[in-house]
Amino acid sequence: MLLDHLAILPIITPMLLGIVLLFARLHENMNSQRVIAICGQAIGLLIAIVLLRTVIMQGPIVYQLGNWQQPYGIALYVDQVSALLVLLTSLVAFCAQIYSCAGDDKQGIFFHPLMMFQVAGICGAFLTADIFNLFVFFEILLMASYSLMIHGGGKNRVLANSHYLFLNLLGSSIFLIALGTIYAAFGTLSYADLLLKAQNIEGTQLLLAQAGIFLLFVVFALKSAMLPLHLWLAKTYSATSAPVAALFAILTKVGLYCLWRIHGVVFGSGTEPLSAPIMEWLSPLALLTIALAVVGILGSKTLRQLASYLIIASVGSLLLIIAQHNAQASAAGFYYLIHSTLAGCAMFLFAGIVVRLRPKAQDRFVSTRALPSAGLLSFIFLVMAIAMIGLPPLSGFIGKALLLKATFGSSWMMTSWALILLSSLVTLIAASRTTSHLFWKASGDAAETDKVHNLELIPLYVIAFLLLCLVVFANDVEGFTQSAAQQLHQFPLPQMLNLKGGQ
Repeated sequence: MLLDHLAILPIITPMLLGIVLLFARLHENMNSQRVIAICGQAIGLLIAIVLLRTVIMQGPIVYQLGNWQQPYGIALYVDQVSALLVLLTSLVAFCAQIYSCAGDDKQGIFFHPLMMFQVAGICGAFLTADIFNLFVFFEILLMASYSLMIHGGGKNRVLANSHYLFLNLLGSSIFLIALGTIYAAFGTLSYADLLLKAQNIEGTQLLLAQAGIFLLFVVFALKSAMLPLHLWLAKTYSATSAPVAALFAILTKVGLYCLWRIHGVVFGSGTEPLSAPIMEWLSPLALLTIALAVVGILGSKTLRQLASYLIIASVGSLLLIIAQHNAQASAAGFYYLIHSTLAGCAMFLFAGIVVRLRPKAQDRFVSTRALPSAGLLSFIFLVMAIAMIGLPPLSGFIGKALLLKATFGSSWMMTSWALILLSSLVTLIAASRTTSHLFWKASGDAAETDKVHNLELIPLYVIAFLLLCLVVFANDVEGFTQSAAQQLHQFPLPQMLNLKGGQ
């Protein structure tokens, strides 16, 4: 039955639809591409919902491709954390896909199939149970992102993509070296097998393992935009198109998830965790990342730069949670992760509207003519600003309160609290400055030809509704995140060696 193969559907569905869209593109029929793409993302969203519900009701899913058992076969592992991140990816992709149909998809070829391949790579990274296949899915999502990054062309995008491409090719090279080193030390790359063998490794193999684990940490630090490997993010995200930047809001979560899963659990379990020396450095690096983001927020000259540094600030906050290495902190982190991803996505989509309606000034913080539908747009920005700042009554307030609670009693508590609260204050200042330039200091009437497209507004309404739901159902969401955190840290993956999954 189809439900027996539910775990692999978030990967193969967008992959197959991407191939279909390639043929649709050959016939130059944009409307058919849009219908297929939106329906495809809707199907992916439905699959993600069913997958999460199944995991909640029945427990983690182990899927062995071809029924080849671990450690030799390819395995997928779905628990509440990975299912949550697949659902979050599907939500962001669905919103970005709808937004793009307002006209952004016309700026370059193969936009819709590339979006599908990007989603397939991201979902695969969240679902795989093997480090080598994690590398494969990284490459799939990166290859799609290289093309999406320069969608529409332009000097700024080409230059930003050059930096992005160089750093990620370097990261891929380090990843390959790390794979070889870890395989030499353990003789396997399966999460389950690594978790078992890490308990007894010693001697020369231990040194090899530590070297490989450190190299993996460098790769994941680059993917998550941790200081000092963060420099690519602001330039890349602020240069690309709005729907692409909105989808990229989930990319940093791939690196964070890998730190959570691999360094925090696979190599972080046992009496002498292999990743312990690395995890000790995580808190200071997280604090420095937040501090740099604060400076970047204050120095931002465009709305897209501001959104980019807000993403970096959220990365630093989540790194603080990962460094705590306990289920209670992780539960707080998962709530904040949901909030920050959705809010970041909305901020980039809103910036895209501003760029289109201000063709000369774009989203720079300068005064120019009034925006059309200024009342509606100012209200939408107010909602997003409240969410990003962390003010009541939206989910940002609950998320930051949970962050403060999670870091209570830690060795870096005072510094953590100071920087988290400072980031909120600085975001408030930046939001006030943005409001001033976009709405209060605007002069003249908006051009009659300028209108806000409904397809640009629908995703913002959806995200605002979801942020409100995070507040209304905060108790239920927190209960789920606590369950997901417990499941992550218990990590029953060694059972995979004896379980049979899909055919």
